[in-house]
Amino acid sequence: MPLMLKIMVQAYTRILHGVMWAYAHNLKCIGDEEMNTSKILVTAATGSTGREITRLLIEKGHSVSALVHQMDNRSDALAKLGADVKVGDLLDLNAVSAALSGIDGAYFCYPIKPGLLQATAYFAQAAREAGVKAIVNMSQISARRDSKSHAAQDHWTAERVFDWSGISVTHVRPTFFAEWLLYVAPVIGSGVMRMPLFADAQHAPVAAEDQARVIAAILDSPEGHAGKIYPLYGAKDLDQNEIAAIVGKALDVPLKYEQVPASVFVADGRGGGEKSLSPDAQFLIQHLEQVAIDHRNGIFAGTNDVIQTIGKAEPMDVEQFVLKHKSAFGVTTKSVAV
Repeated sequence: MPLMLKIMVQAYTRILHGVMWAYAHNLKCIGDEEMNTSKILVTAATGSTGREITRLLIEKGHSVSALVHQMDNRSDALAKLGADVKVGDLLDLNAVSAALSGIDGAYFCYPIKPGLLQATAYFAQAAREAGVKAIVNMSQISARRDSKSHAAQDHWTAERVFDWSGISVTHVRPTFFAEWLLYVAPVIGSGVMRMPLFADAQHAPVAAEDQARVIAAILDSPEGHAGKIYPLYGAKDLDQNEIAAIVGKALDVPLKYEQVPASVFVADGRGGGEKSLSPDAQFLIQHLEQVAIDHRNGIFAGTNDVIQTIGKAEPMDVEQFVLKHKSAFGVTTKSVAV
């Protein structure tokens, strides 16, 4: 074989081997990536936190089942993201078992209303039967055995039920959500931010989006998080007058803070009078009355770096949150009565 032809054959062979190695390596990487993906169930999936958890986990390549109460525009949006939407009730053991079948990890969230302990027991039992490997449980910063709030005491007990299950469980305990501001958005236009919290009591409002980053990161890689309790805080401790001032500046309207009874706060958010409040609303009112006292006593105050270290992002501050959701406030003018 002529020397030049021999050199060309050798070069071609090396190139061919390189291409084949790269192809095989890429296949292995794809296989590894598939092995690292999980099937994850997100409850309360149409809520602000659950919706963002769903989006983040799908972005990471996981297969996500979204548990909802009914099919509507919000569940349709989850399906468009790529979620497998399932209708079910956390107080229905058979529905919970069906939702958890074949699931590797799960996010558990129950609203502030009666039934948390029953829902937790059903979820823990069904998760054990299904072989679920990891659960992230949404608790709250005021969860403790001696809490005067029925909801907060139930959250502490629910944590213990999950701990008994033998499943790898991580509890997150957020302070008050920044989304409280959206709850009172309908009355912001009157020039008053009305909440049941003492004006001089502080907390660092934490956005659902930031909580979702932490929860999605844990479900994506549960190792090292089993048995941990993570308090979640926003960017900076603020009292209610300071929060009102920041909101007013962001919306370019004069705004003052006013403490109101919990019943008025709940009625404001639900767009009805106090007389129309349901038993579930009364349960929420009892919770708010007690956590307002906890708030004044410093239970909700503080900051940490959990969102930065686990969620890999700086927590949103109040001004950033309001500007991001500015359209929800419907304020377009400075001519607001105070």
